[in-house]
Amino acid sequence: MKKYYLILVLGIASLEGYAQTPAPAVTTPPEKEWEISLYGFVRTDYIWDTRKSVMAREYELNLFPLDEVLDANGKDINAVGQSNFLSVTSRIGVKVKGPNVWGAKTSSVLEGDFYGNVEGSSIGMLRLRQAYVNMDWSKTSLTMGQTWYPQFIPECFPGVANFNTGIMFNPFGWATQVKLKQMLSKELSLTVAAYKEREYPTAAAGTVAVGSQNAASINSALPSLDAQLQYKGKNVLLGLGAEYKSLQPLTVYNNKATTEKVNSSSIFGYAKYTNDKIIIKAYGISGGNLNNLVMLGGYTGTVANGIQSYNPVKTSAFWLDVASNGKTIAPGIFFGYTKNSGSSTAATDFPSIYMRGITIIGTGSTATARVVDNVWRASGRIDFKKNKFRISPEIEYTGATWGKADFFGEANGDKKDVGNLRALVSCVYAF
Repeated sequence: MKKYYLILVLGIASLEGYAQTPAPAVTTPPEKEWEISLYGFVRTDYIWDTRKSVMAREYELNLFPLDEVLDANGKDINAVGQSNFLSVTSRIGVKVKGPNVWGAKTSSVLEGDFYGNVEGSSIGMLRLRQAYVNMDWSKTSLTMGQTWYPQFIPECFPGVANFNTGIMFNPFGWATQVKLKQMLSKELSLTVAAYKEREYPTAAAGTVAVGSQNAASINSALPSLDAQLQYKGKNVLLGLGAEYKSLQPLTVYNNKATTEKVNSSSIFGYAKYTNDKIIIKAYGISGGNLNNLVMLGGYTGTVANGIQSYNPVKTSAFWLDVASNGKTIAPGIFFGYTKNSGSSTAATDFPSIYMRGITIIGTGSTATARVVDNVWRASGRIDFKKNKFRISPEIEYTGATWGKADFFGEANGDKKDVGNLRALVSCVYAF
């Protein structure tokens, strides 16, 4: 019996020994110092137009239909159909997350497409879209590099199938900048930015740009300044912003040194509502010299005492986009409108109107000009989605009113309405 008691005591002691032995330490894998991921898409667009338009990249990007021009037989030479198939908007990007710097989480983006930088031989060549570094201190973030113009809101832009992304009504383009964002509360933020124009520069003063295509921005020591308040709730996004810019088109005019600037300001606002079934977005902007945002506008030049001074041409625009939030089938509609309101100071002559949307014929006292008064666009689309693949047919009509230009850059008489109907099928495979 004693033998059995001894075995039992030894067994209990053995169990207690195991119970007191510390559990082996659980080792967690060290946090990755660097994380690198690729993203992008392969895209092909099939395009049919009923009229020639002001365009870029072999009609991939259509702005507004060209004015009526009659031949010797009274036939409009711009009222002809065109079509094209293109894949140059295919995109590739790299996202990088790195180690903390000065207590901030760091990340960066390097992105390009094959759109080229100018019309002609560069089409199909790699183009830089974005290249920036972001430092995030939870409530404060700092962005340095090339990214969207501050007036372009990535969370609120038209969902159209056309690559124009609502261009002419919504600001578009990228600029090298420094941008500081401060969270004022969980939902409210203040963003301030200083940038230099890069992708779509302001029109040059004269028939030939002096120096770089961005000479007007480079000549000015003061960068463009932008400030924006944004409220971001569960279903609602609201924003209001303002900008001031001072550009110097020339440093020499008529063999005389000049420091004349074209000073302008603009305001913009936007709203977005989203739920499980619908997405509603709207945007409006009004200001001077919005040329660099791929919109109507620019500036006029007035010569006095042998020096040319400048005044901005005012442009206003708005758009509305309503779409289904369906996971597999999502129809949507878009409407946009923009108006050219001219400059407050008359130009000396027609060549001294530097803006998008004007055609000047001849020079001097015999020169005549035609200018865009307004542009509107309406479109309807359906997105058919499956996994990372999407096919989007779209019908889009763009109308423009051209008129005889006065020296303020406004259409004043002899107005003519023209329009282009675009049928588009866009195929996108994202990765």
